[in-house]
Amino acid sequence: MKIVVLAGGLSTERAVSLVTGTGICRCLRERGHRAILVDLFLGVEALPEDPESLFDAADGLCPDARIDASAPDLEAVRRSRKDQSPRVFGPNVLELCQRADIVFLGLHGQDGEDGRVQATLELLGVPYTGSGYLSSGIAMDKAMAKRVMAAEGIRTPKWGVLDYAPEDAPRLAQELPMPCVVKCTTGGSSLGVFLPEDREELREALVQVRRFSGQVIWEERIRGRELTVAVLGDRALPAVETVPAGKDFDYAAKYQKGGAAETCPAHLTEAEAAAAGDLALRVHRALGLAVYSRTDMILDGEGKLWCLEVNSLPGMTPTSFVPQEAAAVGLSYADLCEEIVRLSLPLSRR
Repeated sequence: MKIVVLAGGLSTERAVSLVTGTGICRCLRERGHRAILVDLFLGVEALPEDPESLFDAADGLCPDARIDASAPDLEAVRRSRKDQSPRVFGPNVLELCQRADIVFLGLHGQDGEDGRVQATLELLGVPYTGSGYLSSGIAMDKAMAKRVMAAEGIRTPKWGVLDYAPEDAPRLAQELPMPCVVKCTTGGSSLGVFLPEDREELREALVQVRRFSGQVIWEERIRGRELTVAVLGDRALPAVETVPAGKDFDYAAKYQKGGAAETCPAHLTEAEAAAAGDLALRVHRALGLAVYSRTDMILDGEGKLWCLEVNSLPGMTPTSFVPQEAAAVGLSYADLCEEIVRLSLPLSRR
């Protein structure tokens, strides 16, 4: 098949997305597909006389992608685009997507998981992988997702939306319950998430979180074992447990060597493992997600599971959680990529 792997874009998770897309693209090419990686924002400046020939480009147009310890400079990315257009879709992106048999969404964060790209592809009649535009948008917005969880009786920490001016931060820092988490509603890869230990750190968090897009919410901090469980098709995969090497599981801990210890499958009792899988499936179904997702949760000291959030386009670098969980049930990285394509093609929304 001709496959466009859409990655990059202007999300704070741009670097993660490019590594995800590169891994997926190379696996699909190894399996005989005519796959190419296209950057959502930068696009392809010039198409050859026969655009179809681009699907046979050397190494599928994959960049030399890596994840640094800090998030990418998005202003530098904007300046690097020759046409300086404000369009989210770069040159020739939609033209190439329309020539593909399916678009594999290797995007993360804003303009990838929020449903807008999915809606555009649907309007053009282009098949794509993963969940539809509506469920993607709801899952991406942490406040909306929590409202759905509450309606479905899914246990999630107490939370609230914060609407405040910068000068209100000192007052809020004294009023909010502690310990708590402060985060933007549309963040990912632990960017825009703050875990203050005292009220001075909370004040600083309330100032810093406004640098990220989306609403700001506070959430009760539940301490316990950090688990994540993927859903693939109609089944839950084995849980991963994460123990950060430092104080918190932040962006650097997620993607830099030695940042965290990850155990897959997690050392859980049979009952705990079943409950974690059941929770991931309940969240996946409640939000109307399709093909695959990943739910992050906490197992507290009393044995209760608390859903933190769900990812409709979870990380798919070769060492990400979902590939780890797939490997635990005998699916290689390439098998997983193929399975996502297989499950996505027949969806009725197309």
